[in-house]
Amino acid sequence: MKYLYITDSPDIARYVDQCGVDRIFIDLELLGKVERQGGRDTVISHHQVGNISRVKEAVQHAEVLVRLNPLNPESSNEIEAVLDQGADCLMLPMFKSVGDVEWFCQRVNHRAKVVLLVETVEAMMNLSQIVRVPGVTQIHIGLNDLHLDLELNFMFELMSNGMVEEMAGICRSANMPFGVGGISTMDQGLVTGNLVLSEHARLGSEWVILSRSFHQLATNLTELKSKIKLPLEIQKTNHVFSKLLNRSKFEIEQDKQLLYQTINDVSSNLRTERNAS
Repeated sequence: MKYLYITDSPDIARYVDQCGVDRIFIDLELLGKVERQGGRDTVISHHQVGNISRVKEAVQHAEVLVRLNPLNPESSNEIEAVLDQGADCLMLPMFKSVGDVEWFCQRVNHRAKVVLLVETVEAMMNLSQIVRVPGVTQIHIGLNDLHLDLELNFMFELMSNGMVEEMAGICRSANMPFGVGGISTMDQGLVTGNLVLSEHARLGSEWVILSRSFHQLATNLTELKSKIKLPLEIQKTNHVFSKLLNRSKFEIEQDKQLLYQTINDVSSNLRTERNAS
């Protein structure tokens, strides 16, 4: 499994690179984001274009991935600014059509890897064509915005209702590398990291975002180190994933059923809470 870590701090990037993170995720997306999140308890980054080159210089092994804004009249300028800063990968969020993807890939023109964030219903429905667009390097299935677009109660319902499995199958058929959402540390989260990771192993996912529990909302390296032993947590995650890859068919099915039941229970509780409020 390969890991993405969201930060635009050169000091934190240098440290997590040493810990074994594969991509530093710099998040420039702001257009429409507050409105889409609807007051939910999500983290909205305020990263700076000027930090891309600083992060790039700070890391030795990890690639630098930059999430841009959704397509807009300034997209061409945004692409050029990010490429000028040395980004290795450009992520396109909130796209809908094959035409959106074709325009983006043509504009990037193989100067960086193109990672598509599938997080709209239209992108999901067009995925079988999208994975075959020249220039697309990788798919990442974005659970949060996609579950909002589908008006689901809980983002991991996309796993239990079969939608992630269907999209994973499309990616595998096209030999397109893909990742899915994010994970908590192995023993934390409404659905624990190890249980979510079991589905990544079953479906053939290669990438996952290390989410809030790996960050602890730290604003600097000293604070991060005081809140979490990141090398240990990544080591634990690697160990769990290695074991998951060697399960029997019976164990795989057991883990799948446990995951789906856990997701559905959380979804039911969230629905009850919202109806009561």
